[in-house]
Amino acid sequence: MNKSLVRYVLGWVLIIIGAMLFLPIIVAIIYGEKDYIYFGLISAVCLALGLISSKFKPKNTQMYVREGYISCALTWVLLSVIGCLPFFISGQIPRFTDALFESVSGFTTTGASILGVDRQIEELSHSMLFWRSFTNWAGGMGILVFMLAVVSQLSGHSNIYLMKAESPGPVVSKLIPKLRGTAGVLYGIYGGLTLLQFLMLAVGGMPIFDAITLSFSTAGTGGFSIRNESLMAFDGHYYWQAVITVFMFLFAVNFNVYYLILTKKFKQAFKSEELRWYFIIFISAVAIVTADLTINGCYTNMFDRLHHTAFQVSTYISSTGFASGDFDRWPELSKTVLMIVALIGACAGSTGGGLKVSRAVVLVRGARRDIKKMLHPNSVYTVKMDGKAVKEEVVSSINTYLILYVFIMVGSVLLLSLDEKMDFTTDFTAVIATFNNMGPGLAKVGPTQSYYDYSVLSKYVLIFDMLAGRLEILPVLMLFNRNCWRNK
Repeated sequence: MNKSLVRYVLGWVLIIIGAMLFLPIIVAIIYGEKDYIYFGLISAVCLALGLISSKFKPKNTQMYVREGYISCALTWVLLSVIGCLPFFISGQIPRFTDALFESVSGFTTTGASILGVDRQIEELSHSMLFWRSFTNWAGGMGILVFMLAVVSQLSGHSNIYLMKAESPGPVVSKLIPKLRGTAGVLYGIYGGLTLLQFLMLAVGGMPIFDAITLSFSTAGTGGFSIRNESLMAFDGHYYWQAVITVFMFLFAVNFNVYYLILTKKFKQAFKSEELRWYFIIFISAVAIVTADLTINGCYTNMFDRLHHTAFQVSTYISSTGFASGDFDRWPELSKTVLMIVALIGACAGSTGGGLKVSRAVVLVRGARRDIKKMLHPNSVYTVKMDGKAVKEEVVSSINTYLILYVFIMVGSVLLLSLDEKMDFTTDFTAVIATFNNMGPGLAKVGPTQSYYDYSVLSKYVLIFDMLAGRLEILPVLMLFNRNCWRNK
């Protein structure tokens, strides 16, 4: 492995993190808080180390799969550790494991939190609340994608391996010939949608600080709120919740669709089978949950049922994790539907988590093809998506992903079961929520609870799940493969 190239990439990542830390410094100064000292110190160290590390460009800048995946995994570990330092050093989250859990949850856009029991979210300073929500935004599109948008130092087509490692979904493609331009387009769309949501919330009367932080969390589908009650704190503010519902749904759409719309290729954009199935799953889930709530007499009128159902289905399918009400009290069918849409997740190429709609479609069609081949061995069947045959290597990689997905889920639940304080529903939904980067689960990790009571071991298991879920397993597993660390 080209270790000097990995070191060089991490150097640029440190520079970017150091620059990002200037934002909470500005917030601390605006609100007259002393936290700018902590952010400033950490920023200075990151910039110094980053400049030293990136000063010496390796002779060989050609990146292959190993370097790309290892660089990506180490980037997210580095991000998480640095991101937790302001919480820990300031004493606002006094235990390192808890601070790390909060940081990993933020950057992986999971939204699971240890706050709310030992310490209320509102007790954090404005600069810490801003940083906490900003980690959702930074992690949504990805730090390495941002780096590719502003830095062009690697040779040839090396950047594609960084993008493949960090971008969610089974296939990563260029929108325009140059990958740097593709990264720029993605961040342009991402920033534009974030700004649009902020303006709609601000115009609707939401306090500016709430509008900024909630827009960050929605864009990254992270779900961090600056209030202990999440969006339940805005009960009765239907317009604000409706805006957030719509944008959670939009940020879970493949960004390629937005690019096609911007380039006026409307027919091609709306021909996307993944987009069609995403709509079908969403509408079906809303219909089933609304009917279930009606039958069980939940909420006083149909408008409230539809409003809260659409919000919760949107937050679960996009893996955002906001809560407009205590859905843990909903009927069992409704909670089961929410868990199913969370497992399926958002579209590939979006900021959402989960298995991804495209993978689910290919898995179902692959299973149907195999059944047909068993019945008619001499016939030739192909798995198709958007009218094109899906390559066998893609089908195989999706099957491998599913196997690893199930193994990690089962192993994580077994490890969490060692924590005798929790019940099976809590452990199982905690793993689903963290591995799918969703946030709240059910029972003791429901929308009105937190992950604070888990043991240190359990928290590190869930930290691994959040990182593996965000990076789609392989980059994280490569860190533990000795062969990846051998020199060429």
